[in-house]
Amino acid sequence: MAKAEPNVVPLCDVLLVLLIIFMVITPLVQKGIDVKLPETASDTSGGQPVGLIVVTLFNDLTVDINKDHFVDMKLAGEELRRLYSTRADKTIFLKASAKCPFSKVVELIDVCKGSGAETLGLVPEYFE
Repeated sequence: MAKAEPNVVPLCDVLLVLLIIFMVITPLVQKGIDVKLPETASDTSGGQPVGLIVVTLFNDLTVDINKDHFVDMKLAGEELRRLYSTRADKTIFLKASAKCPFSKVVELIDVCKGSGAETLGLVPEYFE
């Protein structure tokens, strides 16, 4: 009486080919987010590099530009336009209070982009 045995050689061949295909394809498929890290300047004053514009949004919706211009959120665009009119580097960093509504942060981002900022960085710093 003849025994019927399954032939597993073709199955092993197919599995090895699939393993090789996945080993070759996996490194090519990996995706990520492009991140542009800020450059540091050697000349600093007060812990902040010279020449940067840092905009801070507080709970009462007042905007502080570089710790010396306190303006209302509606007037921030005009002040930023004035600052960017003479600058070649159009980078801005934005900090916001943790208790500030997110819609106001997005509105300030829109104001900053509309005033001429090309690169916008968010500073993940928690303050009240």
